[in-house]
Amino acid sequence: MLKVALLFCNYGPYHLARIEGFFHATRAQQWQVCGIELARSETEYPWQADTSNFPFPIHTVLPKHRVEEVPFTSLVQSLYQLLQQVNPNVIVIAGYARPAMLAALSWGRWHKKPTILFSETTEADFTRSPWKEQLKGWLIGQYRAALVGGQPQKRYLMKLGMQEEAIALGYNVVGNADFHPDRIRSLSRPLKSPYFLTINRFVQKKNLPFVIDAYAAYRSIAGEEAWDLVLCGDGELRLSLEEQIQRLALEKHVHLPGFLQQDELLPYFAHAGCFIHASTHEQWGLVVNEAMAAGLPVLVSNQCGCFEDLIIEGVNGFGFNPTNLQQLTNLMIKVSSSAVNLEEMGQSALRHIQQFSPNYFAEGLIHAIEYAVGRYQTV
Repeated sequence: MLKVALLFCNYGPYHLARIEGFFHATRAQQWQVCGIELARSETEYPWQADTSNFPFPIHTVLPKHRVEEVPFTSLVQSLYQLLQQVNPNVIVIAGYARPAMLAALSWGRWHKKPTILFSETTEADFTRSPWKEQLKGWLIGQYRAALVGGQPQKRYLMKLGMQEEAIALGYNVVGNADFHPDRIRSLSRPLKSPYFLTINRFVQKKNLPFVIDAYAAYRSIAGEEAWDLVLCGDGELRLSLEEQIQRLALEKHVHLPGFLQQDELLPYFAHAGCFIHASTHEQWGLVVNEAMAAGLPVLVSNQCGCFEDLIIEGVNGFGFNPTNLQQLTNLMIKVSSSAVNLEEMGQSALRHIQQFSPNYFAEGLIHAIEYAVGRYQTV
């Protein structure tokens, strides 16, 4: 019996949806699946996901601490103890940016366990340094296979030296059923007015000052027919965003409900007219999956890692340059007028995102594991 451990920093709602799909897909193979998380919570993503009634065990390395609160040496020591206790045949590791994830890779290599990489990184995420890319290429060579989000992520791993056949697709999915319009349309409206919706951490790369400026330009043109704007989330830029909204006299039309858990976001998804994601760079952008699963048309920055795989221009949404204010302004005018059939576009978004489901994740991961185990046995 193959025992597979899936290591994330901490399990949020979409992690649970993915691995539950994987668990059900592997029952025929009689694989034993378990989850491992570094901590039950972290500062950057303060999810509150209940793992107590899950169909298989999820082990927490630091059950009483945020991951940032524990010294690295103590974290690694506890991680190694847990890995030794679980003793998986295969370990699947979320990314390589965190030192703890590299420690898990080292454990797998030392104990001769096939290691698989979860990756959503694209070449365009950051300015790349040649010597760092060379080092990263060596690091990628330590994994036997990978599961990535889409085509840009696959191309990047191939450029770093991983064989094409070792890379499967399907990493960046959410629990689509949780957002389906049939499930959420009966929820109470959070606003009486029609509105554009964004959901982000309030950090620089999310480009929210740009969104607010584009909205101000849009409102000056659309006048009384203009939709409102909802910015869900929180973070270090909140005060400056509030000041910008006041400076532009938009307090009555731009709403900041704060950071919301998934269930609290559902009413906003249910009644939005269109979703906007404007990041200047983004490895993927899972919130776009959620918006499409809720049947929303989407306006998405062409610098987001999900853009190539998720957006069909003019069919389920539109792309834009996240530095071109006029372009986003024009799209907001277009979407909120009769120039676009929002119902048809939303239905196209809903149909397309069904291809990016927990089943897709499961199929891709099974392929990566079978490839990794087969390759390991021939080495």
